[in-house]
Amino acid sequence: MGEPATKEVLSLDELEAVAGLRTGRKHILSILVENKPGVLTRIAGLFARRGFNIDTLAVGPTDDPTVSRVTLTLDGALHPIDQVTKQLHKLVNVLKIRDLEPEETLARELALFKVSTDGAGRAEVMQICEIFRAKIVDVTKRSVICEVTGTCDKVDAFERLVRPFGLIEMARTGEIAISRGRSET
Repeated sequence: MGEPATKEVLSLDELEAVAGLRTGRKHILSILVENKPGVLTRIAGLFARRGFNIDTLAVGPTDDPTVSRVTLTLDGALHPIDQVTKQLHKLVNVLKIRDLEPEETLARELALFKVSTDGAGRAEVMQICEIFRAKIVDVTKRSVICEVTGTCDKVDAFERLVRPFGLIEMARTGEIAISRGRSET
């Protein structure tokens, strides 16, 4: 930084870093853990102590009932991800961690949208659902609930299109991901 009151030009990267905006690679961590109470709290606490903001967090069972998969997404630009993964390995109930490469990963998200509709708007919302291969899972006189599955970009695009009709409520699962090919985790 220059002297106070000097007009020093900042690059876009510097400006985004100062403003706290997303600047780096999105990390998708696939973590296999023992299916025991408190494991998720310890994992989330580790990220919080290191100053990471978790974008999405999804937990579910695997083919082994004693093991769960935690899929966690975050922006790794502001802090190095290596240190936190080393700390994760030290947790007793963590079995395996993998930072999935975006181009080698299949990731999906599920979202439910409750949209305000009347007679004329209902047909348009149904048409948008058809374009996005979304399902209408509930209909009332004044609203419809749409189920959308796909990439985060697809879900975001769907939201942008139905929001003008009157988005009453929205629920998103967060991403789940799996690597392509034969590798595990």
